[in-house]
Amino acid sequence: MEKTKKIKILQDLVRIKSINGNELAIAKYFSNLLQEYGIKSKIIPLNDNDQRANLIVEIGKNNNRVLGFTGHADTVAVVNENDWYFPPFSGTIEGNRLYGRGAADMKSGLAAEIISLIELVETNQVPDGKVRMIMTVGEEFGAPGAYQIPEELIKDLDALVVGEATDGNITYAHSGSLNYRIKSSGKSVHSSTPALGLNAIQGLVTFINTEKNIFNNVAKDTVLGNVQHSITVIEGGNQINTIPAEASLLGNVRPTPSFNNKQVIALLKQQIAKINKQTDYQLKFELLHNFYSIYTSQSDNFIQSAFAISNAVYQNRDIKLIVDNGASDASVFVQTNPQMPVLLLGPDKEGSSHQINEHTTISSYLGTIEIYKNLILNYFSKTN
Repeated sequence: MEKTKKIKILQDLVRIKSINGNELAIAKYFSNLLQEYGIKSKIIPLNDNDQRANLIVEIGKNNNRVLGFTGHADTVAVVNENDWYFPPFSGTIEGNRLYGRGAADMKSGLAAEIISLIELVETNQVPDGKVRMIMTVGEEFGAPGAYQIPEELIKDLDALVVGEATDGNITYAHSGSLNYRIKSSGKSVHSSTPALGLNAIQGLVTFINTEKNIFNNVAKDTVLGNVQHSITVIEGGNQINTIPAEASLLGNVRPTPSFNNKQVIALLKQQIAKINKQTDYQLKFELLHNFYSIYTSQSDNFIQSAFAISNAVYQNRDIKLIVDNGASDASVFVQTNPQMPVLLLGPDKEGSSHQINEHTTISSYLGTIEIYKNLILNYFSKTN
């Protein structure tokens, strides 16, 4: 494929607004592109939503070994659009940078995965095995697409590459992500007689004051470190002279293998039960999203192969094996296939993911295509 076409593909993707939706347009774009090269794909609508769809692409000669690639088509929202150097859905190129929402997270990695498969077919280097590319929807909020992927497409994966932007580094472990809601119930009265009511907001305050220390003594993971946790949203009350009877908050926790999702949930529920027993407040825990951590040993052959290949492409960089407190669709897939090696490897983000002036570099985008192709060829040459 010509370099100019590769760049245009990424620009086209950035110009498709897929802020937690409209991923069907991207699935159709890729499906049409793949069809040009005689590659079949399958579009899988998300439930009954006519604007959201996963995409499955496979190349290969048999099912002896299956190497998976995955990426998400959605992006986060655009804020402060007037503060961007260029319109966030323009895909503008300046020098070596391509700007736009999703340029780094993660349409560059997604395009690189698709193009790598196309180029292997173009050059008659289809592996003696199977490469399965899984494009998902909604990774940025709840990962509904990942949860809808049929289990049989995950169970037989022997290894998985997540094309998230990593600046060429190899992420071999990342924390999980657990989102929850706490609802507080009280009694509404006029604010002139607060003692006759029960302020639901104060119930949340009681929880918040204990939550800030609740994870202080849990096990620290030797790879991912401490459990990270935050209260991020608070809602309560609707009139200034009325004691609120209902209030709620949203929180996020980043579990680790040493203090996992089940332990996090148990600890939160234990604290709520204690508050409910010792005070008049009545709090209720609701689990919203539950993503697991991933970990593959640095010494694993899959990790080391990716490390060597990325170093060969980025000869002027100090490529690293890293860990991350973020989560990915792999957090869902490892629940079905916990033994498969997983790594995150993708183009440049330069700290711009989710930020104003999000961008990637064209050189890293093109380099990532070569990395993926070499990773595929190397994987099957060593496993057959």
